[in-house]
Amino acid sequence: ISCNLSKDEDQRVMRRNLLLGIGGGLSGSLVSGDRAARGDPVHAPDLSKCSRGTDLNTKQPLDVDCCPPQSDEIADYMPTSQAKIRVRPAAHTAGEGYFRKYERGIALMKSLPSDDPRSFIQQAKVHCAYCNLTFPQPGDDKLKYQIHNSWLFLPFHRWYLYFYERILGKLLDDPTFGIPFWNWDSDNPAAVRIPEAYTSKNSPLYDSRRNPNHFPPAPADLSYSASARKSRSPEKIISHNQTIMYREMVRRVWRLQDFYGAKYVVGTKPDPGPGTVERGSHTAIHAWVGENTSTAEDMGNFYSAARDPIFYGHHANVDRLWCTWQDLRGSKKNYFNDSDWLDASFVFYDENARLVRVKVRDAVDIRRLGYAYQDVDSTWLKKRPLARFRKSDVAAKSNAPRPDKIFPLKLDKVVKVLVQRPKKSRSHDEKEREEELLVIEGIEVDKSKFVKFDVFVNDEEDDPDEFDKAEYAGSYSQVVQKKNSTRVNTKITLGLTEILEDLGAEDHDDILVALVPKVGGEDITIGGIKIIYDSE
Repeated sequence: ISCNLSKDEDQRVMRRNLLLGIGGGLSGSLVSGDRAARGDPVHAPDLSKCSRGTDLNTKQPLDVDCCPPQSDEIADYMPTSQAKIRVRPAAHTAGEGYFRKYERGIALMKSLPSDDPRSFIQQAKVHCAYCNLTFPQPGDDKLKYQIHNSWLFLPFHRWYLYFYERILGKLLDDPTFGIPFWNWDSDNPAAVRIPEAYTSKNSPLYDSRRNPNHFPPAPADLSYSASARKSRSPEKIISHNQTIMYREMVRRVWRLQDFYGAKYVVGTKPDPGPGTVERGSHTAIHAWVGENTSTAEDMGNFYSAARDPIFYGHHANVDRLWCTWQDLRGSKKNYFNDSDWLDASFVFYDENARLVRVKVRDAVDIRRLGYAYQDVDSTWLKKRPLARFRKSDVAAKSNAPRPDKIFPLKLDKVVKVLVQRPKKSRSHDEKEREEELLVIEGIEVDKSKFVKFDVFVNDEEDDPDEFDKAEYAGSYSQVVQKKNSTRVNTKITLGLTEILEDLGAEDHDDILVALVPKVGGEDITIGGIKIIYDSE
């Protein structure tokens, strides 16, 4: 995996960087983008237009100021050469000495004046400002700006951590320092629990608002919902985690937008649609750590999530998974060759308190940003789930209604629907050209509440808490947005090609889809379900 770095390769990269420099834009055809599809990329917001805002549900002014300091000057990002790649270590192997250094860096960051853009609270405000509808959308003042639940989610957070890490390196006088990533997708119990350094009340890495029931040795739960109907052993949770990661990273995440999220350009309403990791394991960790208070602060709420130091270790793992997914694509296109995406931009303060404008195109390759990840096993690669009932006739025998007979509806109970497949018995070549996709659209939710529902296909067991099976197709969930919250209308797409192969249902006319509300079903409206074929 090219995201990772061996010691020998570290030396080779160091020599190369000295000659070529780190970073720089994409070259040749990689820069041009798809001109035929070009629209208006969403550019960096104007900091002077940041507002404290209003809670769009209660119509009351927010009691939190998310606005970053303003600057009269903005510098465009320029690549900088450095003698050595920063290597981000796995938290469970980093060692006590490494975490003592990390604690010192966070303590120094927290000791900076509160109006210093490099201070810990100002760094936390960056996430609040970009993620809580405090800016008008650049190019369309009638809309609010939001980087979540779209194709900007991954590149924004990569840049965010890049500058956070460089600030730490400056304060520590160590430009090689890398954020330790929380390897919660592992099958190693020591890796998936909250790293011990975050649990000491005397540590600057501690946050008192975390759910104490989830402190070590409890394993992170990627299928987490507070309303789970039965308890599971740590071994079962980790097993479920592995199959969930297989679905998010491997199971026919064929189209770029299935992994990255939906297109978001000038004129697009916020939350057009999240990618697999964002709506799945990413959101589960936020809720699992932060769902302790009525407002889910800190980690479970958009505005406050980055106030918890574990946020950065969590998102370092999300970033590593993006890089891993790119490598798993092999020769297939692994990012949008579309200038609407490549030229989208953000602004961040760097380690010298200088405001810098960056573009997505410069964040496609982490080596160009001067960092890599410690090598860890992606054990979920071998966790393709098996069907519990292969060649099931559950759909053929079902008297469930068709989508046009019941939608739209509130998801306040389990809903089963019989969905017709426009094509069946497709050849290998047809499957390679087109992915069969289940589209769940018109998902209306109140963003001030944590909601989640799971999706099953041709499932005879009707066990809503069992995920180690091919019948489990995926889920939808969201991080709470208590500040500046509103109702949104979004959609998700779930790859069906591999699922139908595993179920032995490729020649079936219909599939039986079950929507299982886990949290807040009374606040979820589903507009419709259909099957489409996409040849991206």
